[in-house]
Amino acid sequence: MSNAKINKAMLSWARERSGFTLPEFARKLGVTDEKLMQWEAGERELTFVQAMAFADKAHVPFGYLFLHQPPVESLPIPDLRTVGSAELRRPSAELLDLLKNMLECQDWYRDYARNQLLEPVDLVGSFRVEQGVAAVVADMRAKLQIPPHPKRGTWVEYYRDLVQRIERLGILVMRQSSLGHHSRPFSVDEFRGFALCDEFAPIIFVNHADAPGARLFTLIHELCHIWIGQTGVSDGNANSHSAEEQFCNAVAAEMLVPTDEFLRHWRKDLELWQKNLPELEAQFHVSTWALARKALTLGLIGQDEYVAYIKAQTDAYQERQIEGGGPTYFKTKKAQISQLFSKAVVSEALNGKLLLRDAGWMLGMKPANVAKFAQELGL
Repeated sequence: MSNAKINKAMLSWARERSGFTLPEFARKLGVTDEKLMQWEAGERELTFVQAMAFADKAHVPFGYLFLHQPPVESLPIPDLRTVGSAELRRPSAELLDLLKNMLECQDWYRDYARNQLLEPVDLVGSFRVEQGVAAVVADMRAKLQIPPHPKRGTWVEYYRDLVQRIERLGILVMRQSSLGHHSRPFSVDEFRGFALCDEFAPIIFVNHADAPGARLFTLIHELCHIWIGQTGVSDGNANSHSAEEQFCNAVAAEMLVPTDEFLRHWRKDLELWQKNLPELEAQFHVSTWALARKALTLGLIGQDEYVAYIKAQTDAYQERQIEGGGPTYFKTKKAQISQLFSKAVVSEALNGKLLLRDAGWMLGMKPANVAKFAQELGL
């Protein structure tokens, strides 16, 4: 069998880009560590089959292995995650592929909306940061039809209700924890969400690899980006130096937990500030994660206290993750993909206006499952 005349230097780049150590990647390929080291060092040739398997497991186009030097990869949308002068690491393959997928889905839905003669979503970019937090929160509440003190139910129900209200405004809300497979999970350290502004197809993405309590805050944070017309990837860092990120953080905090109501229930006389949280959670029906963020925003706790609390919450959530029964495949897909988007794609596929192959790709499922998914959507 002939050997592939690839650039051996690209092997190490491709593996490192995928985020795997040498032993981890050797296991994925089903080869020994020594053999993989010999490949990367150029001491041993790869056959075409082996090189193609390498590219597949590293999630890079096969042709990349023939390049003279690695391509310069950057995010296709503004990066809002920089804190001070800290240098962000190279974007992961998962984030790059996710953004590529979402931008392609946005292109498709934009054409669909125009063909269906849908009205533009006029709230995109309808406000500026200079107009202030209170003005944006008031407009959000009016557009979403949420009173200052809503009957929230549990915070899980509140999150679900807000997603539905946001979608009724014409904004697509996507929520996933991976690229459809456990081997390609998203990193919360890398991003918590992003917003893609567009006149006909605005998209909010919430990273569901994050702890459930953090998702509600991210949802409103990214919604604020739509309101001020700013596309970008966010990490939800409470210490961000970006004026826009600080503004969106403040809007999310005020939207979820009104300051006047919060201060009436906050007790400064408690020995541990965390003892405020149970009563506040019962009052606001948002997660303690969001309540801690509000306390930080108001200067009631320090940055170190907040970071330590969130780390403890995140660690506890990860420890609770165990294998077990869960929702069906189609219910999970329904929860992950925007209802506006999924119904549009499935309807076009069932009407013969879209190939099942293309519909399956956009929905992240096999083409044969599109018709079954239609039943879950009630189509």
